[in-house]
Amino acid sequence: MSNARISSYLLTAPRTRRPTLCTKLRRCYYDYSYGYREPRTFTLPDYTSTQLENRTVNAPLLRYVDSLRTHGHRASRIDPLDLLQREEVAALNPERYGLVDPSQTYDINGIIWTRPVGEDSGPEYWPLEKITRHLRDVYVGRIAYEYMHSPSKTERLWFSHLLESEEAEARKVDDEQRKRIHELLAKSEVFDQFLQLKFPNLKRYGLEGGESMLPALDALFSSSAQAGVEHIIIGMPHRGRLNLLTGMLEFPPSALFHKIKGGSELPEGYGAAAGDVISHLTGSPSLQYSGASKPVKVSLLPNPSHLEAVNPVALGKTRAKQFALLKTLQRAGETGCRPGDRVMCVQLHGDASFTGQGIVMEGLGLSNLPHYTVGGSVHLVVNNSIGYTTPASSARSSLYCSDVAKMINAPVLHVNGDYPEDVQRAVEVAFKYRNYFRKDIIVDLIVYRRWGHNELDEPAFTQPLMYEKIRSRRSVPALYEERLIDENVLTKDAAEAVRAGHKEFLAAELAAVPAHTPGSHSSVLQGQWAGLTSPANRAAVRDPETGVEKATLQTVGRASVAVPEGFEIHPRLQRHVKHRLQAMDSGQGLDWATAEALAFGSIMLEGCDVRISGQDVGRGTFSQRHAMLVDQKTEGVVVPLNLALDCTGRLELANSSLSEMAVLGFEYGVSWEKPDMLPIWEAQFGDFFNGAQVIIDTFISSGETKWLKQSGIVLLLPHGLDGAGPEHSSSRIERMLQLTNDPYTFHDGPDAANINMHVTFPTTPAQYFHLLRRQVKRNFRKPLIVAGPKGLLRLPAAASTLDELSTGHKFQPVLDDPAITDPESVSRVVLLSGKLYYDLAKERQKRGLDGKVAFVRVEELSPFPFRPLLDVMSGYAKAGDVVWLQEEPRNQGAWTHVEPRLNAVMERLERPRVVAFKGRREDAVPAPGIASLYAAQQKAVVEAAFEGL
Repeated sequence: MSNARISSYLLTAPRTRRPTLCTKLRRCYYDYSYGYREPRTFTLPDYTSTQLENRTVNAPLLRYVDSLRTHGHRASRIDPLDLLQREEVAALNPERYGLVDPSQTYDINGIIWTRPVGEDSGPEYWPLEKITRHLRDVYVGRIAYEYMHSPSKTERLWFSHLLESEEAEARKVDDEQRKRIHELLAKSEVFDQFLQLKFPNLKRYGLEGGESMLPALDALFSSSAQAGVEHIIIGMPHRGRLNLLTGMLEFPPSALFHKIKGGSELPEGYGAAAGDVISHLTGSPSLQYSGASKPVKVSLLPNPSHLEAVNPVALGKTRAKQFALLKTLQRAGETGCRPGDRVMCVQLHGDASFTGQGIVMEGLGLSNLPHYTVGGSVHLVVNNSIGYTTPASSARSSLYCSDVAKMINAPVLHVNGDYPEDVQRAVEVAFKYRNYFRKDIIVDLIVYRRWGHNELDEPAFTQPLMYEKIRSRRSVPALYEERLIDENVLTKDAAEAVRAGHKEFLAAELAAVPAHTPGSHSSVLQGQWAGLTSPANRAAVRDPETGVEKATLQTVGRASVAVPEGFEIHPRLQRHVKHRLQAMDSGQGLDWATAEALAFGSIMLEGCDVRISGQDVGRGTFSQRHAMLVDQKTEGVVVPLNLALDCTGRLELANSSLSEMAVLGFEYGVSWEKPDMLPIWEAQFGDFFNGAQVIIDTFISSGETKWLKQSGIVLLLPHGLDGAGPEHSSSRIERMLQLTNDPYTFHDGPDAANINMHVTFPTTPAQYFHLLRRQVKRNFRKPLIVAGPKGLLRLPAAASTLDELSTGHKFQPVLDDPAITDPESVSRVVLLSGKLYYDLAKERQKRGLDGKVAFVRVEELSPFPFRPLLDVMSGYAKAGDVVWLQEEPRNQGAWTHVEPRLNAVMERLERPRVVAFKGRREDAVPAPGIASLYAAQQKAVVEAAFEGL
C-alpha cells in the first residue's frame, strides 16, 4: 500500500482496521508531521431483528421516507424572491409507493428516528398523515437538507436522527435570542442607511437583503464558544464586511469613517505602507458569549479583491494555529486535545465565486488531506442569486451554486434568508456536524441584493424583473421586527429605541473622526510576532550569524540519513546514504540536498519547525531530496531528521495535491501565523507558480505594504535552461523582479532590508544553506524567492564544503570569481546569475583565457546588492568592458531589472562604463522545444562571453 493510499485509508478506516505499520514509524511520519487525527464516529444501535423485519414489511414506507430525505430540498421554500423554478416532485408523493390511505398506521420503528440514541425501542405506530406532516416539516420547509449523497452511512444516520428526533417546539428560539437577532438586523440596516446618507458616492457593498448573515455568524460564534473553540479564523469577500466589522467584531466606526474620509487605517512608523480599500479592512476581537467558559477570538483576515483567494490562506493560518496550540498543551501535559477542538476555520463565499473560482475546488480538495486538514471548515455562501450582473442561469451549470462541494461529499444546508431563526437553526446544525465529524459543511444562505453589485450601479439594466420584485418588498429587518411586535416579543417603542440609539452612536463616532488616531485597534507585531521588528526601523534590523558549528552539522548530516533497524530502503538509495555519510566525514562534496538537510536540521535544533509543501517534496521532483524514506516491504514511512534528532523542532513534509494556487495560499497562511517556522512551497517546476499568480500578486508581494503583515514564506522555483522546452525551463524571474519595490538608485545597508520581496539565484549549496537559515534568524520576515537549480543539484563543480557552512560564514549577495588572482589583468568582466557560471568557467579553461575574463555572480537580485557589487567591481578598474550575460531571452530573465541598477553601480566607479547585454534575443517562449535549436542557441550564448577576446 503506497503512502498516499495509507493516508487516504486512515481518513476513513475504523480504528480496528488501521494498517499495521510499526507504531514508532507511524508516529515519526504522522504525529511529528502534525498529521491526521481520526474523527469521532457516531454509532446508532444495531438494528434489532424486529426493526429489520419491520423495514422489510414496510419497505414501501422506507422508500417513501428516504425519498423525502433525498428529494425534499427540491420542493423546499428556500428562495426569498421565489425565483427558483420548482417542479412537481413526484418522488415526494406517497401514492408513488402505494401508500394511499392517510389514516393507515405504520410501525415507524427503525424507519424514522424519533427517540434518543440508546433509548429502548419498541413498536411505534403513526398514521401516514402524521408521518408525512412530520417529515415535510423537517425536509420541505425553509431549510433544505442535502446529505443523502454522502457515502457514509454513519453520517446519513446522524443527520436523520438529529433532524427527525427533535420536536418542532424544541427548535423554537427563546425571546431573548429573538431580541438579539432583531438587534443585529436593525443595527445593520441603520448602519447601511447611515452610510448611504452621509457618503452617498461610496461603494460600501452593503448587506441590504442579506442581513441574516449576521445572525448566522452570531449563532456560529456562540455555538463554537460553548463547545470550547477559542479561535475562529475567517476568510470572506467584501459583501457585508463593514456590517460584520462594526456590528459584531467591535471595529470602531470612527476608524471606518476616518478611512472613508481619506485617512489611513495603519499606524504611523511603518515605512511606505500603502493601506487598502475599506472593503478589505480587518478586525480581531475576543467575544464573550453566554454559556462559554472563555471568550472566542475571531480573526477576520485581510483579503484582496480576488474573492476566494483568501480562503486557503485562512486554512493555512488555522492549521498553523491549531498545532501551535496543540504543542503548547502537550508541553503542559494536557492530552486528548485534537487540533480542531480549539481553532476553527470559517469561510464566507458569494454564490457566483463559489461556483466559478477554481481555487474553491482546490481548497475543498485539501480539506481531508493529512497535512492540510483543519478538522472541518464551516462554509457560509451568501447567495445573492447573481454574480456581478450575470444571473445564476448563466453563471453555473448546476442547480445549486453549492453543488461543487459534493466533490468531497460535503453536506449542504440551503436556508431562506428571509427567516433569521431558520438561518440560525441551519448554522447550529452545521456546527454540530463539523464539530462531530471534523469535516467541511456548506450553508447556502439564499438572500438578495437590494442594490446592484455596488450602491452606484443600476441593476435594472440587466435584471429588470428581479429588481422590480426586490424594490416592491420590505426589508428583512423590517419584516422580522414586525413579526416580533405582532407576537408581543418586542414593543414598537423598544424597536425604535434600538434603531435610534444606534443612529446616535454612529453620529457620535462620525463626529469623533478628527480626534481619531489610527493604530489603536491594530495588532501589528503582537502575540507570537512580539520580539520581531519592522524592517522600516533601520536601526533595529539585525544581520544574523547563519553559520553553524562543524560538529553540529555533522550530527545533523548523519541524522538526515539515519535508517531504523530492520527498515529496508530502496537499493538505489544506499548510494544516497553512503555519499552523505562520506561528505560528513570528509567535509567535502556537499551537494544541494545535503546542504538543505543541514539547514533544516540546524533550524530544528534551535527550536523552529520546518514545513515544506508541494508536489513530491518528500522525494524531490528530481529525486534529490529523499527527506522521507519508505520501507520497501511494508511501505512504512520515516522522516530521519524527526526520528534521529533530539530536538523540539519538527520537519513536516507535506506532499500536496496537484494544486498550486490553493497550496501556496495555504502555506502563506501558515507564514502569517508562525514566524518561528520556516514555511516553504516548492513548485514542481519553476514556471508552475503561474497557476498561483494571484496569491503571489495579491498576498506575497504586497501583503506587508497593504496590511503590515510580514511573511517568511519561501518559494523554491526550479529554474534553468537545459533543453526541457518552453514550460520546464524558466521560473520567470522577470515577473518576480517586476513585483519588487527595489529602487533604481544606489542604496545600501539597512535600507535593503525593507524591499518587499527578496529574489535570489544561488549557485552553491552553501549559499542556499545560509539563505534558508537567514530566513528564520533575522529579526523580521520577508518573502524569499529562490530560483533553484536543476543542473546543479549533483554537479561536482557546484559542491560546497562543511567549512563554508560553518561559523563565520554567511550568504554573499555577490560572488567574485575565485579563479581570478590578478584582477588588474582582466580585460572583460561578465556579470551573470545562475548555473551558466559553470559552463562559462569550463569554456574559459578550454580556451586558455584564465585570468583574462572574470565571471562575477549576482546571487541576490532583489534587494539589489549595490554596495557588494561596487566593492567587487572596484577591483576590476582596468577591465575594458563589462557585460551582463544570461541564458534567458533578453525580454526575460533578470536583464530588465539589473540594467539600470548595474549602471548605477558603474557610475560610482572611477572609470564609469555602460553595461552591455549579451544573450538570446527577445522571444515569446522561455526556451525552444527543438533540441537542435536549443543547442545552437546555448552554444551562441556561451561563445558571446568570449567574443572579441
